[in-house]
Amino acid sequence: MAKKVLIVEDTEDIAEALKILIEMQGYDAVVARDGFEGCRMALEESPDLILMDLALPGMDGLEATREIRATPEGSGTPIVVVSSYAAGAREQLLEAGCNEVLTKSSFISSFGPTLTRYLGGAVPSDAVASSKN
Repeated sequence: MAKKVLIVEDTEDIAEALKILIEMQGYDAVVARDGFEGCRMALEESPDLILMDLALPGMDGLEATREIRATPEGSGTPIVVVSSYAAGAREQLLEAGCNEVLTKSSFISSFGPTLTRYLGGAVPSDAVASSKN
């Protein structure tokens, strides 16, 4: 079974690009459009990794991270912040429970290594689908 990544991102183009890149690496991806939905999906979907934006409507990524960390289901899930605003808030984000902080400008170069670090090798989605037939 492929490992799952929860993308918490409100900008549709960015969320879709991340989803495509993750799926091209052989992982499954689901998208939440705000912090509240991200918290709910973190509990319901049991992702293996969460990619969290900071500037989210309703509940920002920092508060969503704190909420996820406060639950038994989300306490051990790796959370990587991917945000244009991440550079100035690194210490605060790490204290809130984020495992890693990446700016969107540096994410592309560190995308593959970041997924590998937290997810290890992926089971290609095609292999999972064909094994069910």
